[in-house]
Amino acid sequence: MQLPGHRSNPCAPQVPAGIIAAFRDVAVAVVSDNMNRLHGTRSLRPIHGSGRLLGTAVTVKTRPGDNYALHKSYDLLREGDVLVADGGGDLNQALVGEIMLRRAKMQGIAGFVVDGAVRDVGAFVSAGFPCFARGVTHRGPYKFGPGEINVPVAIDGMVVMPGDMIIGDEDGVIAFPPEAAEELLSRVQAQEEREAKALAAIAENRFDNSYIGIASEKP
Repeated sequence: MQLPGHRSNPCAPQVPAGIIAAFRDVAVAVVSDNMNRLHGTRSLRPIHGSGRLLGTAVTVKTRPGDNYALHKSYDLLREGDVLVADGGGDLNQALVGEIMLRRAKMQGIAGFVVDGAVRDVGAFVSAGFPCFARGVTHRGPYKFGPGEINVPVAIDGMVVMPGDMIIGDEDGVIAFPPEAAEELLSRVQAQEEREAKALAAIAENRFDNSYIGIASEKP
């Protein structure tokens, strides 16, 4: 029996490549709209600048300011996985930096989502490596533990389960279970079609408020 605080569980199956491809160009905001605008991060920002993140969640829960469990997770991380770290939102010590970034790139890891702080921002920007975090500090982490790998975590108010689909863009990060992808994608595509028509109408100066369900007033 593994005691809480010292668990390392096997990874969940990876999100199928077809689902990753289907959501490759979908905006986080549109996914959020179709999850009742209830889910997703609020305070995490793209440390790397611009660039999308898609992949399978491998989750880590760690003591604030300590990245021992994050280093241990590299023994499990696969190409296309996203390291999702619940650091309790603590900003006193950075949980990841350039060394972990370089190792992640070598392993084909898709990116980081950190509810905590990171450092070496310039390295993330120059590498274009997707990293979403709550904040930045130059102060490095401790490496003593405890921590848990592949357990449910809370990231900036969003629950993430091992194996969830992760999408990140300039607006933030959202997660959902792969089994919800088919219905969610159908709703997303319908909204994208509506929004494309609305944008075309604006470009042609014929937009009215019917898009948002408000009858336009006649002069």
